[in-house]
Amino acid sequence: MTTPVSTYRLQLSDVFPVAGAAELTAYLRDLGAGAVYCSPLLRATTGSAHGYDVVDPRVMDDSRGGEAGWRTLLAAAREHGLAVVVDIVPNHQGVGDPSQNPAWHDLLTHGPASAYARWFDVDWAAGRLLLPVLDKPGGFELDGDGAALVVGELRFPLAPGTGPRPGETAADVHDRQFYELADASRADDDLTYRRFFAVTSLAGVRVEDPEVAAATHERILRWVSDDGVDGLRVDHPDGLADPGGYLRWLRSQVPDVWLVVEKILEPATDEHLPADWPVDGTTGYDALAEVGPLFVDPAAEPAFDRLYREVTGDDLDFADHVLIGKRAVATTILRSEFHRMARLAPSVPDAVAALTELASAFPVYRSYLPEHGAADLGTAFTAARRRRPRLAAAFDALEPRLRDGADELSVRFQQVTGAVTAKGVEDTAYYRYARFVALNEVGGDPAAFGLGLDDFHAAQQRRQQRAPSSMTTLSTHDTKRGEDVRARLAVLAEIPDEWERLVRRLAAEAPMPDRPMAYLLWQTVAGFGLDQPERLHAYAEKAMREAATFTGWADPDEELEAAVHAALDALADRPDLRSAVDAFIERIRPFGWSNALGQKLVQLTMPGVPDVYQGTEGWDDSLVDPDNRRPVDFARLRALLADLDGAGAPPPVDASGAAKLWVVSRALRLRRDRPALFTAYRRVPVRGPAADHAIAFDRGGAITVATRLPVRLASNGGWADTVADLPHGRTDVLTGRRFDGGKVPLAGLLAHYPVALLAPEPP
Repeated sequence: MTTPVSTYRLQLSDVFPVAGAAELTAYLRDLGAGAVYCSPLLRATTGSAHGYDVVDPRVMDDSRGGEAGWRTLLAAAREHGLAVVVDIVPNHQGVGDPSQNPAWHDLLTHGPASAYARWFDVDWAAGRLLLPVLDKPGGFELDGDGAALVVGELRFPLAPGTGPRPGETAADVHDRQFYELADASRADDDLTYRRFFAVTSLAGVRVEDPEVAAATHERILRWVSDDGVDGLRVDHPDGLADPGGYLRWLRSQVPDVWLVVEKILEPATDEHLPADWPVDGTTGYDALAEVGPLFVDPAAEPAFDRLYREVTGDDLDFADHVLIGKRAVATTILRSEFHRMARLAPSVPDAVAALTELASAFPVYRSYLPEHGAADLGTAFTAARRRRPRLAAAFDALEPRLRDGADELSVRFQQVTGAVTAKGVEDTAYYRYARFVALNEVGGDPAAFGLGLDDFHAAQQRRQQRAPSSMTTLSTHDTKRGEDVRARLAVLAEIPDEWERLVRRLAAEAPMPDRPMAYLLWQTVAGFGLDQPERLHAYAEKAMREAATFTGWADPDEELEAAVHAALDALADRPDLRSAVDAFIERIRPFGWSNALGQKLVQLTMPGVPDVYQGTEGWDDSLVDPDNRRPVDFARLRALLADLDGAGAPPPVDASGAAKLWVVSRALRLRRDRPALFTAYRRVPVRGPAADHAIAFDRGGAITVATRLPVRLASNGGWADTVADLPHGRTDVLTGRRFDGGKVPLAGLLAHYPVALLAPEPP
């Protein structure tokens, strides 16, 4: 197996198909990337912007370029020396429009007798397959020739011999089908199939069945055997009945590919990837949680905590919000999943309430019994019993069954806890607990305010030993805000007094009806700015509805939402407020650039396989999806890289983003051209009054030095006589300057950029 030296993630769609990716391969080669890393390529729902709603896993998506486009991409990648990595989706398929998914269409037609009945995770024992697609009772009709039931533009097939007879209504025909067309609200209680989180248009697939796995992976396996695909990224393994079993099966089919899984590890519990999973690592959220907080000043926690409490009135800590968020989703949008589990334990009193409490108390995303997670289940039982002693009898009855990994109830429970965590924490608590939103990131721990140097270096030594081929990243299609937005926000932790003055003024002069939401949005403005109001307002709408404290997706409060939007407009439209906000952003911008370059170089050179998410080789002001999946101006980036290479000189750090592109390209090229320099990890000693401001490590020849906490560094007079102990004869590939080694002053080493990447002269 050949592990890619790095990857470059592309979000493919009908507006950016694989042909567009093929045209970029020369640029990716010049950038220094080792692999083109594609979002899902199999046939997806018409118009899908992401491809995770696969409707037919047996064929390539024509709207993304189909087989012809795929061949073009493969040829272009090989021509330019790039590996190819593809994202796959084993957990679910898109079923929102039955006519688009042949297997689902057949299932609706023939019910349990369908040739595809084994594909989908349906609880037939609970009755007909419930499809919550109606906006009013009886909101369906027969089509003109009586061949299907119609809901708007959706057509639902009829079972053989069940068509209309003389005088019958659509309701009569409907009653004879294997499915029931139901009001959309019933999805929360009565759903009879497993779905992806709370998305009823994505139905769970039973890849634990070897025949289903083989049938749904046939094209994927040929990517490897016939097309030479080098790597696979496995989406959402935690939704599967047996993630470990699936991964062992997949590895047996593709023994030589680089294999990474989208597994989110809980930093608060020091969770690790199961050692017996035959994979190369995760998709990098754990690395993001190590790098980002390194640039946040832990000393600011008391000031930020006090300000947050006073301005918002929120006296809960993050753990409280996690519990509240998990309970909220478990008792609303995910209630059907708990009802399905309760049907497996009909004799257990209060089974729904007990299972809900246990899932809410679960300390990690999920367990993998019988091999892994028994202690986590014990932790959940202990907490649940303490909080809900009235449910003791239910807990006693459920515990032996939930500990038995072969019991279907245990399997279902393990599948559900991850969904409860994802929706309750990432999509709820992260929008309610806004103490410092730079830390509210997937895979992170908002309760931990920053990360010290000792902890960071220890984490990298462990990473080098345990997972040297795991992916690292700073941005993905699922991150809550772009890497450079977080980098700018990190500056706030160095100037808490200045931040407080601005916040107090905004609270007094542009208040919002919900104070925690106001505080979240003011931070967003500090990180994002006011120059793109359409994107800012779109983010505000999503943030309000995800938080669901005064509005929501199902029943939005338009009046209160309008008040929030008006307050945001006031920041932009009132000259005095606009001036104050703009001045603050100008104050933090250069330090944000320093943080952005520092965290990027660290991520690109730390142990692991670095991924660059599309467009993040330049400044990235993305917010949460779909904003972070918007088209990238690759023409500008290509031209800028060509100009930089032509000039051959390091550009200034300015709004163009040229400096970031320079750093990214030089780091990626060094990793590609001289991989032997990146085979170890050693902390480089830094001594002097500003030693705490330098991250320095040696990867086996290549040495990274980066600046952290730049505001405090400047206010204390700079590097002074702080030095790094460097080996003899190193050249900074970013500036071309050569250093003889020994005790090298950081004031000179970092005179041009806040980062340096040192390498020995090539042999």
